[in-house]
Amino acid sequence: QVQLVESGGGLVQPGGSLRLSCRTSGTIFSDYTMGWYRQAPGQQREVIATFTVAGTTIYRDSVKGRFTISRDNAANTVYLQMHSLKPEDTAVYYCNARNPLGTVPGRPVNIWGQGTQVTVSS
Repeated sequence: QVQLVESGGGLVQPGGSLRLSCRTSGTIFSDYTMGWYRQAPGQQREVIATFTVAGTTIYRDSVKGRFTISRDNAANTVYLQMHSLKPEDTAVYYCNARNPLGTVPGRPVNIWGQGTQVTVSS
């Protein structure tokens, strides 16, 4: 089955930087909206940033100017570059692939990565 392969989580000091990576198949990458979500303990999962096939990017207000989502078409990989990290950014970060067409026979609607822990602490 198609999977999202994540990497890049870890421990970083406040004000530091970290880059998350998420690789998937070419079939998914070419047709799906890619996104990054996060979930802190006891909190609901929230969207951080999305990157559509057409190239449109959308960011949560709290990360605008600090986080950048990008896509490498050759590598079928989406990145989340995080700068000026704050303790409140601490969460499990998830890669997501969503079919913008919704339910299509033979294709998954929504795919999640395994999650990677990002901890911002001194």
